[in-house]
Amino acid sequence: MDPEVSLLLQCPPGGLPEKQVRAELSPAYDRRPLPGGDKAIIAIWESRLQAQPWLFNAPKFRLHSATLAPTGLPGPQLLLRLGLTSYQDFLGTNWASSAAWLRQQGATDWGDKQAYLADPLGVGAALATADDFLVFLRRSGQVAEAPGLVDVPGGHPEPQVRCQAGRRGTKTHKAQLCLPHLLKGELAWCFSKVNVPPLTLSQPLLLGIACNETSAGRASAEFYVQCSLTSEQVRRHYMSGGPEAHESTGIIFVEKQSMQRLQETEMWPELCPSAKGAIFLYNRVQGSST
Repeated sequence: MDPEVSLLLQCPPGGLPEKQVRAELSPAYDRRPLPGGDKAIIAIWESRLQAQPWLFNAPKFRLHSATLAPTGLPGPQLLLRLGLTSYQDFLGTNWASSAAWLRQQGATDWGDKQAYLADPLGVGAALATADDFLVFLRRSGQVAEAPGLVDVPGGHPEPQVRCQAGRRGTKTHKAQLCLPHLLKGELAWCFSKVNVPPLTLSQPLLLGIACNETSAGRASAEFYVQCSLTSEQVRRHYMSGGPEAHESTGIIFVEKQSMQRLQETEMWPELCPSAKGAIFLYNRVQGSST
């Protein structure tokens, strides 16, 4: 493995289709308020905006936990327990200088080292071309996380969410497109980052969940997606631009057969932790099934 990444969950060989994954959305799975209040989060966000005024706050799904049930009919079932969080909270907790202390305090106060962290669930895809290459992108220097490093296509799902006050001051979450957004939405991320037509992409297979240890254990669900286009066709689509073109500065293709030894190459240190997690899971789950 690599100290920048850990694996929270590994799916069975081949990966899991949508019908074998379900989500439970509840305010019980939200981040706990920080000891002493959340004013520090707001201060960090305002400071980041001064340096990077293009940053945009938006709601995110928070991964509380994930459980893979034993094999049975119709196959293994994965349950994702999700709360809600935001990009502002992500920068103010996972990326705060106090993140290590927050993890220690969460373990002490709640028996959960992630209790005080936003932990927005990222998504990423090992995107394969018809001529057996995997697609990587060089991240722009203007993105808030891992600028200039190499990543797989992906991002953070943004639920269409309303939070309403309930009786006795409790909260209830009403989210549209919760689980379908996580799975089918990964196709949209591939399209927006790489600019390939959605109809050229297969349904995503979930490989597992990897944790970025450089951002206090923030998790990413990593998928395998097959594209019907060749690497050269994908390159042409990417070069023509797309809705998220500003987030990357170049496209890179690496042969599938090189994935098992990628950690031994000069490219490995250039990969951001989420990409490393995607490759580890691809090699263990999808690579082992072919």
